[in-house]
Amino acid sequence: MQREYKTIQEVAGPLMLVKSVENVKFGELGEIELVNGDIRRCRVLEIDEDRALVQLFESAAGINLTNSKVRFLGRGLELPVSMDMLGRIFSGMGEPIDNGPNVIPDKRLDINGIPINPAARDYPSEFIQTGISAIDGLNTLVRGQKLPIFSGSGLPHAQLAAQIARQSKVLGSESNFAVVFGAMGITFEEANYFTTDFTKTGAINRAVMFINLANDPAIERISTPRMALTAAEYLAFEKDMHVLVILTDMTNYAEALREVSAARKEVPGRRGYPGYLYTDLASIYERAGRKLDKKGSITLIPMLSMPEDDITHPIPDLTGYITEGQIILSRELYRKGVEPPIDVLPSLSRLKDKGIGKGKTREDHSDTMNQLFAAYARGKEAKELAIILGEAALTDTDKLYAAFTDNFEREYISQGFNEERPIEKTLDIGWKMLSILPRAELKRIRDEFIDKYLVQGE
Repeated sequence: MQREYKTIQEVAGPLMLVKSVENVKFGELGEIELVNGDIRRCRVLEIDEDRALVQLFESAAGINLTNSKVRFLGRGLELPVSMDMLGRIFSGMGEPIDNGPNVIPDKRLDINGIPINPAARDYPSEFIQTGISAIDGLNTLVRGQKLPIFSGSGLPHAQLAAQIARQSKVLGSESNFAVVFGAMGITFEEANYFTTDFTKTGAINRAVMFINLANDPAIERISTPRMALTAAEYLAFEKDMHVLVILTDMTNYAEALREVSAARKEVPGRRGYPGYLYTDLASIYERAGRKLDKKGSITLIPMLSMPEDDITHPIPDLTGYITEGQIILSRELYRKGVEPPIDVLPSLSRLKDKGIGKGKTREDHSDTMNQLFAAYARGKEAKELAIILGEAALTDTDKLYAAFTDNFEREYISQGFNEERPIEKTLDIGWKMLSILPRAELKRIRDEFIDKYLVQGE
């Protein structure tokens, strides 16, 4: 029989202390019944002998310490899952918000799933085509990879997220691809942009969306990425689908974590964030990947906006440790009108070598990628030199490199948020860019590839 407790001791921000409880477990869900009959939900955060510290999902307003009742439900936070989730929009707590019916579940899964055991992991090796040249050509996304996008406030990461969600596909297995989109702490305007874009382009048919708005409780923000990953695990490992999970914005998630930590009066770590921020982020990111005995996979793209564009800030810093590379958006390129403004030189995909080459993309991919990186870096150096010493100080070759850099940013990196480029087109544009340089400068490409492909670019 369910017990009711009228022993609420205190309420502090999103936390509430209940004393004299029995047989209550960590992570257990609870209901708070107010004097007027309203029901609020909560979750057990800490147990100390007969006292339970619970986290409120809704506001604490109206909770009367003497007359409000608390019931513990004997189960953790669960997500009802089935294939009917595809094409639906849910709140951060997994409730439908698209005016559709409730999902009839195949099963209910605990949202605090477990990270994949390293011994059971399969190595990411298949190319995912995003249709964006700066990612596909230079910082390739591989199926099962964790590749974050580091943005700054005001940069168009929302448009980039929508573009990736809309265009991504595993070549050769299109039918079995799904996108799980988790948004935390976004404005109503952004939420409207995502839902409209997904609906208009038809991407919603293969997507599951979890949207937590900025005015929703902070605690809901903490459950949103776990809801999204639980849905992704079901689709990937039980229904053999290739699932791409996009989480935006992880900065809002970390802020919610900091808020709860401050309410608990914990000793803060770096910049006020809790000391366990690394562990907490890892418990999310490490749920992505491939398993040895499963056909499906989870590829994860967390997006975060770096406060003050500071890459040493704890959130991008720790995210970079856990994940396999990063895509960095540049404010300088954004000012020049480059869309998407991806800064390819500091960006990195640690697993790109495994997803490119003959049979995956094209035989010349690795060589051209290395050459484009080298030429772009040299061209940027030449342009900086021209600013300091004037153009007269540049050699003829340096001037060609400077011209290459301008063309490269304008034609290769910049493509707009609506253009989808197949990998062959990306590689051909790369060759067109390289044709600006003298053949003697193409030192990183094998002669057979130059003979075969360069003519197309000239």
